[in-house]
Amino acid sequence: MADSVRVWLVERTYSDDEQNLIILTYATPDGQRDLRKERALTSFGDHRETQVSLAADPDNLGTVEDPELREQYAREATAMADQHDPDDSL
Repeated sequence: MADSVRVWLVERTYSDDEQNLIILTYATPDGQRDLRKERALTSFGDHRETQVSLAADPDNLGTVEDPELREQYAREATAMADQHDPDDSL
């Protein structure tokens, strides 16, 4: 993807609305843009790896409006980028 934007995993949460749904949030290193992905868990033994970063289409990114959340995402994305190669998984 030539015009892609690198985003880093900053948050993993369980959905309040649906059981067995994990929400993965990726953000740009400046914390200003984010991408949410949902993953359904198929069983208790579901141990799929999670990519630490993605090359995302800029049109699919949202804008992080909350200044505190933007700072948190920037800290988390920077830490992930410092600790991992872009192709690493957790």
